[in-house]
Amino acid sequence: MRPSLFRPSARLLLLALAVLLACGLAGGVVNAFGTASPSASPETGKIVLHVGWTAEPDNLNPFIGYETSSLELFHLNYDFLVGYRADDLRPVPELATSWEHSPDGKVWTFHLRSGVKWQDGVPFTSKDVVFTFDYIIKNRMTNFTSYTDFIKKVVAVDPLTVRFICSKPKANMVQNTVFILPEHIWSKVNPKAAANSFANQPPIIGTGPFQIVEWKRGEYVRAVANKDYWRGAPKVDEVVWSLYQNADTMAADLKSGALQVAWDIPQAQLESLDASSDLTAYGGVLNGFDHMGCNCYTGKASLGNPVLKDWRFRQALNWAIDRQKVVDIGYFGDAQPATSIIRAGYYKAPLDYHWQPPVDQTYAYDPAKAEAALDAAGYRDTNGDGIRDYKGKPIVLRLFARSQSATDQRVGKLITGWLDAIGLKIDFQVLDENAMTAKIYNFKGSTFAPDYDLFLWYWYSDPDPSFLLSVLTSGQIGSWSDTQWSDPEYDRLYQQQQTTLDPEARKQLIWRMEQIVYQQSPYITLTYPEWLESYNDGQWAGWVRTPAENGPVIYTEYNIDTYLSAHPGQVTGQTAGAGGSGRAVVGVVVAVLVLAGVAAVVLLRRRGRAVEE
Repeated sequence: MRPSLFRPSARLLLLALAVLLACGLAGGVVNAFGTASPSASPETGKIVLHVGWTAEPDNLNPFIGYETSSLELFHLNYDFLVGYRADDLRPVPELATSWEHSPDGKVWTFHLRSGVKWQDGVPFTSKDVVFTFDYIIKNRMTNFTSYTDFIKKVVAVDPLTVRFICSKPKANMVQNTVFILPEHIWSKVNPKAAANSFANQPPIIGTGPFQIVEWKRGEYVRAVANKDYWRGAPKVDEVVWSLYQNADTMAADLKSGALQVAWDIPQAQLESLDASSDLTAYGGVLNGFDHMGCNCYTGKASLGNPVLKDWRFRQALNWAIDRQKVVDIGYFGDAQPATSIIRAGYYKAPLDYHWQPPVDQTYAYDPAKAEAALDAAGYRDTNGDGIRDYKGKPIVLRLFARSQSATDQRVGKLITGWLDAIGLKIDFQVLDENAMTAKIYNFKGSTFAPDYDLFLWYWYSDPDPSFLLSVLTSGQIGSWSDTQWSDPEYDRLYQQQQTTLDPEARKQLIWRMEQIVYQQSPYITLTYPEWLESYNDGQWAGWVRTPAENGPVIYTEYNIDTYLSAHPGQVTGQTAGAGGSGRAVVGVVVAVLVLAGVAAVVLLRRRGRAVEE
């Protein structure tokens, strides 16, 4: 949906304003969406938080959906057992109020919150927890299997106590970001359908603070507040996420007041949005990295260039890439040069999972070193045509970038030039995201045959790094792995960190895993991007950043405090981790007014279709 204001005549606006002033604003102001503005009283209508985004959910079924927009919605409709604090991402109770484990870490007991009901009124009990985990484990629901490793049995001790019996100590038991589902709904869903085709159409039944009640694909998603939520009712009545095909239009609607918050703001709009007295615009830190991935698959059916199976070849490419220029030109400065696969600056000491390579091991921009490394590995230009050879043939590498990402396309052009300069022929192609995914996970009949060389994409991680680390294990080849890389030491360390309960010892194991990936370079890490958001802190309060010092206020599916606390009202620097403008502004009157006989009809233009509101 691309909502825009239908502007009434100046005379009508003046008349409406005069009526409002005469009434002392007692009746409130209604905005373009027919909902209460910051000055409206509760009687005038619902309070609706309007959110803009440029990528809608891929699916509302948590066993199928994986896009961050889907995950954002899942956590608003469903709860975890244990969530994450906004300020420092430490565990915080959700459906479980407390927990303990046996000395060997193999038995975990969770005590559940009493009085919680599903949104259809059915009581929540331990049986729902048992059902959820059994459903995942028995049916190998791959969106969540990395969280259920080592869980042998889940037992309902009583209606409010659930016990997990594990085959090994389970270090990430508390950080399991598994959405708890209602047994009375999902037990009727065939597991095969749940894994492949079940749409989970609204209204969706959960225990969360909001219930998704409508999804008009290609336009918007709408959710209503759960007034009986165990943390207390959200301060808004509804949330509407509107899809924009044009991010500049989304930025314009932020300025006009049609939206209160939006993510994926164009870099070119950031400064002008932040200059607005009502808006804050900034780059929030997300736990992720952007990369150039390599096809490392060693199977005979691979359709990738075989040179990429050699880690020495992949490593050499690192010195050919100027990461600072990638940041400056590709991201217009809204990123940081990356090193390891876990982001710098996200975690707080002492448990900072980011491994930083020593200065003498850090890949700097050094084309001569890249050329020398390729020569030493045996990839030389043997016939003087300017292109390096492998087994008598010129090395030609396809590099894919997504058509949905202008940033990736800019970066791809830069990398093409740099790799050309060290004697590699690059075939740069821009593909639709789905087409690129099909290439990465290509099959010939029943045989896995990945059909790519290099690609530009990104990964975002849970606060606990276990899932991200699992992507690079041998067991994920042909599944979550998009590089098809394999290393025995890495696999062993992955299993070991999963069973190491001592946090510091576990961190050291994770650092070693990052070091292996950095050396062997299945991913050539490029940047730690900033997620560009803007929100209205002139007329709205209650925005919460996650993490508190430098994170975004939305697009943080692990913590949903913003959606619970955001509300209209005068503010002065009340945003967690950020200052507000301290200025209350009455919105433009573009609504149905039935004051002193004045009436006006507001039209919203949605994808070229006028809708009467």
